[in-house]
Amino acid sequence: MDAPLPNRAPPDIERAAQTLRSGGAVAFPSETVYGLGADAGDAEAVRRVFALKGRPPSNPVIVHVSSAMMARRVVSTWSDDAERLARAFWPGPLTLVLPKAPGVPDEVTAGGATVGVRAPDHPIALALLHAFNAPIIGPSANPSSGVSPTTAEHVRTAFGDRVQVLEGGACAAGIESTVLDLVAAMPTVLRPGVIGAQAIEHALGKRVAQRHEDAHGAPPPGAAERSPGRHGAHYRPSTPVRLIAAGERASLPAGAVVLRLGGIEHPAGEGEIEMPEAAQAYARRLYAALREADGRSPTLIAVERPDVEGGSDPASRAVWEAVLERLGRAATQD
Repeated sequence: MDAPLPNRAPPDIERAAQTLRSGGAVAFPSETVYGLGADAGDAEAVRRVFALKGRPPSNPVIVHVSSAMMARRVVSTWSDDAERLARAFWPGPLTLVLPKAPGVPDEVTAGGATVGVRAPDHPIALALLHAFNAPIIGPSANPSSGVSPTTAEHVRTAFGDRVQVLEGGACAAGIESTVLDLVAAMPTVLRPGVIGAQAIEHALGKRVAQRHEDAHGAPPPGAAERSPGRHGAHYRPSTPVRLIAAGERASLPAGAVVLRLGGIEHPAGEGEIEMPEAAQAYARRLYAALREADGRSPTLIAVERPDVEGGSDPASRAVWEAVLERLGRAATQD
């Protein structure tokens, strides 16, 4: 059985659960970004979310669950590795890719045989899952390929009153979950996040591979992608983004806005947005800062490249690597 349900959900949670039961979409907060939720078992509801986002059907979505028990509803095989990782990191920002159960609609998995599943670490997301008592999809609540939302206001800006939004404050992690493929011969990170490969290796007691874009881009012809966030450009504001070296300004056009690594001894000047020096704080701030820069209607958003090494501990390096992956995709022009 799944975890016991609360005696009575708050009115906004119950209203959102009823919207899901009727095939509608609800935006909800998580520790990563705000998700656009729908019943994971309702193909038509999933298609509505894709249509709202303008998301290509070749891009799979992650299924959110309240527990490992609920995860077993959407996977055909719950492996020992999955159990170890769920115990170590759930609820939390780790998505596990496993063989899908027969009842999972093809719309969820882009027609593939696997499904990504995770338990979000946010009380409102978990309350919604308990009230609905079934898995829900949760792609980022923004137009496809745009900057992910980390506040309820970001979602309202994108969708207005077309979507009920559950208010949950700013997202604590600020970037999307790590996606780990457990179907591959070796557990493989498909998308980096705040949980790094080293932490996963420690929990599993075995080596974890990392799929780098220069060696492993799109899946082979005819094969379905197993992770979202790998279709070229993502996380893009309307203004072009360029990564620059720290202090590199001479080549920037007039009217550019710079996201610079700050410090109290060098406060941000005109045309600058100060970014935190700590990895976790930088990740938490990143998407909101890109939106703030875009709102100034600049000619270019220039982002000073953080130093991934810099003497950081392994956990911080993992976050920096995930941040750079997001920035690299934001700067992709295709």
